[in-house]
Order: sequence, then C-alpha cells, then structure tokens
Amino acid sequence: MIDMKVRLKTILSSCAFVLVLLAAMPLLQSCGIYSFSGTSIQPDVYTVTINYFEYKALRVNPTLSNDMTEALKDQFQRLTRLEQVDIDGDLEISGEITGYDVRATAVTADEVAAQNRLTVTVKIYFTNRKYPEDDFEKSFSAYADYDSMQSLDAVESSLCEEIIDTLIEDIFNATVANW
Repeated sequence: MIDMKVRLKTILSSCAFVLVLLAAMPLLQSCGIYSFSGTSIQPDVYTVTINYFEYKALRVNPTLSNDMTEALKDQFQRLTRLEQVDIDGDLEISGEITGYDVRATAVTADEVAAQNRLTVTVKIYFTNRKYPEDDFEKSFSAYADYDSMQSLDAVESSLCEEIIDTLIEDIFNATVANW
C-alpha cells in the first residue's frame, strides 16, 4: 500500500512538471527573439527573399547554383517562421559562387598526390530591411577531401552534398542565428 502511494506521488509530480513545462513553452517562444531552432529573428521580421546564387567560379559545376539556392530555402523553411517571398522580403539573401577548386592536400614520398580537396567558396550579401545594422557582405568557404585514386567525377556529387550542408549551416547561422 505504501509502495503504491509513493508511485502515485511520483507520477503526479512528474505530470505536474510536464504541465508546467508545456504551459511555459508558449511564453518562451513568444518572447520574440529566440526560438527552439536557435534563430534570433526579431518579432517584426516576417518575410525572407532568397535569390538564386550566381555561378562565377572558373571551374564549372552546372548544378551547384541551383543546389545551393534550394538547400538554403529548405533550411529557412524548416527552421524559421519566415514566409519566403520572391521580392522585397524583410530579409534578403543573395549570393554568388566564386570558387570551385581542387587541390592536392597530401603528397606521398614519390611526390604524388595521395589526397585531393574540393573547396567551394560563396560570397553572401545579406540585407535586413528592418535592421540595416545587421547587413553584411561575407565570403564562406567549405571543403571535402577525397582519395586521389578516385576521379572527381566519381565523388563530386557526394562531396558537393557535404560541402553544401556545411555552407548552408554557416550562412544560416550568420544571417539569423547570430553565431
């Protein structure tokens, strides 16, 4: 009988804690600037425009511009409350891919490349129409290494996915997470 009373007391206190936490969540989220996704978007910012990333690198990857643009749009849709609009969003992100380079990173004793590195560089132009002091123009760079015994064509798709993920996270954090 005593064991059952202890269990019941434990269950009731756990339920009370959960109810308090659930009641507090809307208050925490409505505080405005911070959210559970890690963003710090001002409460009066409602829209974002993400423009197509222009490709300006010398070495050509025909799908990279579209892949980068769509990945950034997806990130904003998943992690923010912002409505995406075609023009004149409260926030606007434009970008250009300025570098797409392969270089040897590890050389063997025979002076042969053992590993290569694919590096992608993107220049971002961020405009905050409500808070212009947050505007910036900044370059971001990410890379992925691969074995030199493989051709770039064989690994390019998976390397680009990895690089895009890194770049998108960096751009997202710089624009709306203030990290």
